[in-house]
Amino acid sequence: MRQCLTSPEGGYYTTNREGRDQFGQKGDFVTSPEISQVFGELLGVWLVAEWMLQGRKKHGVDIIEVGPGRGTLMDDILRVRHEINFKSISSAVENVYLVEASPSLRAAQKQLLCGEAALEKISTGYRSISKYSKLPVTWCEDIRFVPNDPDRTPFIFAHEFFDALPIHAFQSVPPSPTAPQTLSTSTGQISLNRPNPEAKKPQWRELLVTPTAPSSLITSTASSPTSTNSQQPKADFQLSLAKASNPASLLLPTQSQRYKDLLPTAGSVIEISPESHSYAAEFARRIGGSRKSKSLTPSPTSPAPHKSEPSGAALILDYGPATTIPTSTLRGIRAHQLVSPFSTPGEADLSADVDFMALVEAALGASENVEVHGPVEQGVFLEQMGIRERAEMLIRGLAKNNNTTGTTAQAEDKDNAEDDAKIDKGIREKAIREAVERLVSRLPGHGMGTLYKALAMVPERGGRKPVGFGGGIAG
Repeated sequence: MRQCLTSPEGGYYTTNREGRDQFGQKGDFVTSPEISQVFGELLGVWLVAEWMLQGRKKHGVDIIEVGPGRGTLMDDILRVRHEINFKSISSAVENVYLVEASPSLRAAQKQLLCGEAALEKISTGYRSISKYSKLPVTWCEDIRFVPNDPDRTPFIFAHEFFDALPIHAFQSVPPSPTAPQTLSTSTGQISLNRPNPEAKKPQWRELLVTPTAPSSLITSTASSPTSTNSQQPKADFQLSLAKASNPASLLLPTQSQRYKDLLPTAGSVIEISPESHSYAAEFARRIGGSRKSKSLTPSPTSPAPHKSEPSGAALILDYGPATTIPTSTLRGIRAHQLVSPFSTPGEADLSADVDFMALVEAALGASENVEVHGPVEQGVFLEQMGIRERAEMLIRGLAKNNNTTGTTAQAEDKDNAEDDAKIDKGIREKAIREAVERLVSRLPGHGMGTLYKALAMVPERGGRKPVGFGGGIAG
């Protein structure tokens, strides 16, 4: 997944192909911020509400987004922060950090957020100045380059970020009548000097990407995802079950009791994303500081200093099951259609369902000073945030604009202008309502309200829920 998505040569997100845009109706997929401005506006409201719940800090606030796409979400968040009638929140936010590996997407984000302002190369990435309140905007290729000051308050957004992080897939196999005498590693086979006692028990074996035979056809199996398009090119690769245990299969499935519980069931398939766990843990440490236990492994991405006062929050919106472990969900997406993830590498987006419970475990294991709320369905979250009320405000704004249309025209021209304005208002009103329904609908195949989930990390505060998760600003 990493090679196909972010390789400097041929990566889906990192290669600038003329005339290709991954996002939007003309691209491969549409994200929530592209569907309606209301989505990003409500996330901006969520930031303000959480900032208020944490005592309205007067300075030291950073906004961080990982995987910011074309910058649409951050543009809406900053616009809300700029337009909302709270001067103190405007002065409190001092930096914006965007974690982005793609040069072409970074250029699009810079143009949207900063316009013609200069782009400066700095030691940790690039920097420019936002068109909103002259905020400095810094681009980093990895979150470890984003400053981690315990005295600062980070508000972190991750929208459709975790689904693109690489996964490992494992399948449970029953005990072998003959114990294997070798161990598979990245450098070859290692001979075992003595029998492995675990060989008499069920084992996890990794599902590895291997080349297909020349005569292979794409077939639908639990371990080889395909598309519904029978006209797609033959896949060059496939998933194959490893013949023996390897370091990943011996380590990763032992990290959670959830995985251990499935091991006795032969044929069980699980997907694990270690990088997702690392990012969730990093978010938690930046909000709550690191655990005091010296036995824990230090953060692989950046130092996790002690925070005298936990502060900040993280909001994750992505798709995946709320409580179960994803299984066989690796997919390709091209031109708004599901395709095999193993055909045309670098030409299609790749994603896998997010294991939200694994993110919860990683966050709580990384910092004792954070709480995790959710996941809740995106439809529930947006409804509680007031998406329908905000949509009605936009529709009333259309009517207000219509009342001033053609005021200086001649009578006949004025009537024609008013008729055209009414038609335009009807079209725009319908578009607003349809966009909202798409974001919150719980009907299978008709919307994103159930498929997508929201998860929040906040400082430990006795279980007081954030807005959008059953809580309110007043408590």
